[in-house]
This record gives sequence, structure tokens and C-alpha cells, in this order.
Amino acid sequence: MEIACLDLEGVLVPEIWIEFANKTGIEELKATTRDIPDYDVLMKQRLRILDEHNLKIQDIQEVIATLSPLEGAREFVDWLRERFQVIILSDTFYEFSQPLMRQLGFPTLFCHRLITDEEGRVTDYKLRQADPKRQSIRALQTIYYRTIAAGDSYNDTTMLAEADAGILFHAPQNVIEEFPQFPAVHTYEDLKKEFIKASNRDLTL
Repeated sequence: MEIACLDLEGVLVPEIWIEFANKTGIEELKATTRDIPDYDVLMKQRLRILDEHNLKIQDIQEVIATLSPLEGAREFVDWLRERFQVIILSDTFYEFSQPLMRQLGFPTLFCHRLITDEEGRVTDYKLRQADPKRQSIRALQTIYYRTIAAGDSYNDTTMLAEADAGILFHAPQNVIEEFPQFPAVHTYEDLKKEFIKASNRDLTL
């Protein structure tokens, strides 16, 4: 059996921190794992900025409530679920994901948790485990699932490398150039074709 493993932000939904940066006007919050490969460095920067500007989790959630999946994302997920088991492997947080996952039909999501105080200040974050995307792929392989993964950022590349097949989707040019071993596509139609190509079954569009 084959499982499709997808990143969330940048692949199916907008980058939440970029949308929040646009809303607040804080340019530093636009940094993502496309820019800073070390996730801990990135998150500590984000937490510092939130604290400096007295921004709380409710402020972020208000912006998330206005967002929709990328155009064609829901249809792509539905197409994929007819042909594969689907798991979203994301470095987002459960405290962020509910409105967007509802719009995607609630596919299975593995991600992280934020730690907040009684006033809603984000004081820390808790990873599900170290290198969680790659470890999830490894775990699925230990129970004899074949995995095909797609993502767009540095933090997806270990997942793509560990999977039986990895695909870059909507990736920036710097990531595409650094990881030429992965096919790189930019539309859901082309991504469907890559999943069909990577499958060991006879699938059609």
C-alpha cells in the first residue's frame, strides 16, 4: 500500500506567518523555512518578535480564520485520497490548523503544539519529535507502507530523501537548485502526474 505525505503551508494553504506578517506589517515575520533552514532558529526568532510586539495567539488565529486553501488544493487532496492514503506532515501547530484543515476535508495531520500562558502569550513550542517529517516516513516504512512525499522548503528535504519518492512543489529556485535530485513542479496537474509516475501501481489522472 502507498501513502502520500504532503507538507501543508506553501503546498496546500498559504504560509501562515507570511499572511500574519502582511497583516501586522512586521517584515521579519515573513521568514519561513524557505529562508532559514534551522527550524529552532526560525521559531525562536518568531517568538521573540511576538513578545516584542505584544502579539498573542488570538491575534494569529484571527488572521488564520480569514484564510482559504490555495486555489485547487481541495480538489487535489480529494483526487489524491481516491488513489492513496494521505497524511499531512507539517511544521505548523494544531492551534493554527483547524480552520484550514476543515476546508481541506480534515485529512490526517501530524504537526506540533504551541505553549501559551493564561493571557495567550506564546511562550514556547513543543515539537512532536526531532526531525518529525523524516521520522514519520521511517515509521510508515517499518509497517511496510510505500511513501511518496511532496514539499516546498528546506525542512521538507529530509522527508523527500527518506521517502520512496520525493517531489518538490511550489519550491523557490534556491531549494530547487540545491536539491536537483527531486523533480520540481508548480501546478497541481503536474503534481498529479508526478504522483502517478512515482506510484508502483497503474494509476490514471
